[in-house]
Amino acid sequence: MEVYVDRERYNPLLKRKEVYATIKYNGATPSRNTVRSKIAGLFNAELDRVVIDYIKTEFGKTEAKCYAKIYDTHEDMLEIEEDHIIRRNFGEQQEEESEGEGEEGE
Repeated sequence: MEVYVDRERYNPLLKRKEVYATIKYNGATPSRNTVRSKIAGLFNAELDRVVIDYIKTEFGKTEAKCYAKIYDTHEDMLEIEEDHIIRRNFGEQQEEESEGEGEEGE
């Protein structure tokens, strides 16, 4: 899998870098976790600050368009991103952390 950055910009209001990329791959479309890892590596970012908003494929091609966001801090990401996007990117890991926080307050 190869990732080519088409466009990137820093959004100071939302404290994040927005990356539009093209992904070229063989076989099946790569998973969000695979793409997150690759983008985190390209930008020297921690994996828990990277969110993949979408991966769109075109019929018959082995390439996809991707929109990723790299936040300045993990806390900024949790404040700004919607819950369903966080669940898509982090899955069970994020739900376990939030369940643990609820038990401490009781």
